[in-house]
Amino acid sequence: MDAATLEAERPYLRGVAYRLLGSVHDADDAVQEAMVRASAVTDVRSARALLTTIVTRLCLDELRSARRRRVRYVGPWLPEPWPDDEIASSSTSSSSSTSSSPSSSPSWPSSSSSPAASTVDRLVQRDDVSMSLLVLLEALTPLERAAFVLREVLDEDFADIAVAVDRTEPACRKVLQRARAKVRARQGPHVIAYADTHAATVTAFVMALASGDIDAVVRCLTDDVVVVTDHAGKVTAARKDVVGKDHVARLFLGLTKKSAEDPRRSATLAWKNGALALVSFVGDAADTVVTFDVVIVDGAPRVRRLWNQRNPDKL
Repeated sequence: MDAATLEAERPYLRGVAYRLLGSVHDADDAVQEAMVRASAVTDVRSARALLTTIVTRLCLDELRSARRRRVRYVGPWLPEPWPDDEIASSSTSSSSSTSSSPSSSPSWPSSSSSPAASTVDRLVQRDDVSMSLLVLLEALTPLERAAFVLREVLDEDFADIAVAVDRTEPACRKVLQRARAKVRARQGPHVIAYADTHAATVTAFVMALASGDIDAVVRCLTDDVVVVTDHAGKVTAARKDVVGKDHVARLFLGLTKKSAEDPRRSATLAWKNGALALVSFVGDAADTVVTFDVVIVDGAPRVRRLWNQRNPDKL
């Protein structure tokens, strides 16, 4: 396979590998190895199909190895944030994205109502790299995750999935059924907010923090809201999950006040993983990326999960 063909498929393959692994660094390694292996193949009907198969099998090996390594990981493990300016080039169909540059001034549509929809179907929209989905995928076995991503996110045919994971088509259908059931069970009964509602809710939360009004902050949160922090033992951070809207509100109000008192620190809204996120900086270096899970409770959007990425290796 010639170099030009390989390079043309690199953005798509990075998207596949990232969805499977939740790590930009590991995704790049898998894609590069797939390129090397595919370069030796001369008789190819579909370059994308071949490369997808190779990178999927490499990712399956990495997922199995990562499960063993994470036993020694300090604290919770969260996926690495993915900049939206890379989502468009890695997607399977055209979509718009907003720059995630620290200096950008993001804009978003106004909030709209979110009618009930299938939990899995709402969560898994085409080209989805949402943090909500990636966190849920961590509960799946490597084979379940591969089948789920290839079918539900990337819309691959079962025949191609069977080749990629080295299973029969009926076996892949059963694996996918188990994966969907696990995702649905972990997500729970809440309806996932649409993108515009998600952005408006995150914006309201950040504005409430800026105002210092704890009641306004609390109103943005569900009763069972949880903050999960990935720190890997390398930075100062909450060592346990912070649970409950009062505790979460006080935590973020305290962090906001501390940041305002330090001239080196700044924060901005930016687009990560297809959604609005809060990014804080120390000087020019990203210090924290907070991504949000927004659900509809009694007809109103609320933040249910805040994923606090502080591991410097993932920033």
